[in-house]
Amino acid sequence: MESRLRFLFLSVAVLVMPALTGCSSLPFFGPGEDTQVAEAPEQVIEPEVERREIVQPRIDTEDFEIGVYAGGMSVEDFGVNAVYGATIAYHLNEALFVEGAIGRTDTEETSFELLSGAAQILDDDEREFTYYNASIGWNIFPGEAFFGRGRAFNQSFYVIAGLGSTRFGGDDQFTINFGAGYRLLFNDVFALRVDFRDHAFDTDLLGESKTAHNLTGHVGFTFFF
Repeated sequence: MESRLRFLFLSVAVLVMPALTGCSSLPFFGPGEDTQVAEAPEQVIEPEVERREIVQPRIDTEDFEIGVYAGGMSVEDFGVNAVYGATIAYHLNEALFVEGAIGRTDTEETSFELLSGAAQILDDDEREFTYYNASIGWNIFPGEAFFGRGRAFNQSFYVIAGLGSTRFGGDDQFTINFGAGYRLLFNDVFALRVDFRDHAFDTDLLGESKTAHNLTGHVGFTFFF
C-alpha cells in the first residue's frame, strides 16, 4: 500500500512540476516501459549532376611539308645570282624535322675572266650550280606571332644542318650545309619560310685548293599534308 502511494505522488509531481516552472513536459515512462529513444534515420541526398556532351578535338596529323623557294645565292668567286629550288620535310615531333632540298643557280664569270678578255675557265654548262641536301632541323623557339588584337599565328625559329652534294664546274663536290630560318604558319596547311644557309665544299677550280663558302638567302611557301 505504501509503495502505491509513493508511485502516485511521484506521478503527480512529474505532471505538475513542469507546468509550475514553465518548462516543457518531460516524457514519462511507466514501469516496464523501454526508456530508449529511437534515432531518426539519416537522410541520403542524391546529388544532381548535370551531364554534358564532350566533343573530342580533332588533332591534325599533317607531318609532311613540301614547298618551293626563290632568293639569291653568293657563289664564292662567281658572283651573286638568283637561286630557286624545292624542299620536302617530315616533322618527327614538335621540335625536330628532317628535310631534303634541291636548288639551282647560274653563276657569272670571275673577275679574272672579265679582265683577261679571252680566257674562259668554265663553259656555259659548267656554270650551272646545282645542290642536293639532306638535313635535320630543330625548332628552337616555337611560339605565336600576333597581328592586331584578334589574329595569332604559330611560328618557330629553327637551326638546320646536313650533308649533300654540289654539281659545279663539271665535278660533284661533297657539301656541308648549315644555317637558320623562320617559319610562319598561316593555318594548318600553308606556311611562309625564310631561310639562310651556307653550302661549303672543298674545291681547286681556280688552281688553289680551298673551302668555298656559298651563301644563300631565300623565301618560300610550303604546304602541309
